Amino acid sequence: MTWHLGRMAGFDLETTGIDVEQDRIVTACVVQCGGGQPTVSATWLANPGIDIPEQAEAVHGISTARAQAEGKPAAEVVADVLAALGQAITAGLPVVAMNARYDLTLLDREARRHSLAPLPDGFPVIDPYVLDKQADRYRKGGRKLVDLCAHYQVPIGDAHTADADAIAACRIAWRLGSTSPVLSGCSLPELHRKQVGWAAEQAAGLQEYFRRKDPNAVVRGEWPLIPHQQGDV
Repeated sequence: MTWHLGRMAGFDLETTGIDVEQDRIVTACVVQCGGGQPTVSATWLANPGIDIPEQAEAVHGISTARAQAEGKPAAEVVADVLAALGQAITAGLPVVAMNARYDLTLLDREARRHSLAPLPDGFPVIDPYVLDKQADRYRKGGRKLVDLCAHYQVPIGDAHTADADAIAACRIAWRLGSTSPVLSGCSLPELHRKQVGWAAEQAAGLQEYFRRKDPNAVVRGEWPLIPHQQGDV
């Protein structure tokens, strides 16, 4: 069985911002789908312990007041998400995350912030953002999740909610694996290894582009997460 026909674990976070070192989880979803089995989804709403900026609320619709009133303690949510992903990894499922570098790095920092064990190294990750840029390098237009859903004709439902985004990422991964011979012929370990290289190349190209305006611009190329440095959190 090729990787895109097997079961996957979709993962998505909605957060207080875009700084993986400082921002916090607001909502999260882990969904197991595919492989001829029923879809099983778990979602969480956290009280992040800091205010949710208006810009972030405008994206995912969760206000500080709602998170404080309805959200579970952040440490509890982080522990639950780690456990759900750990269960999927133990079962041999690849983790599918759109722009995995962001979600997995932020989850790693949240784990450390709350003195929890981060996810283990070495599990297979499928990142539709990396795969799409590799499979169709010169396509014009946006590369955000909503753009990929439109391009690959994948329904997304309520975009920018963690559960809708997680299942959409899995559907895009399935579509890419079904239509791209470059991707469908890889085993899961091989696909993961190739994404490490592709993500680094893509980051280098983006950094070169940004440096046309800002000579000091830096785009980190590590994938699927940015390694933790002592003192970061």
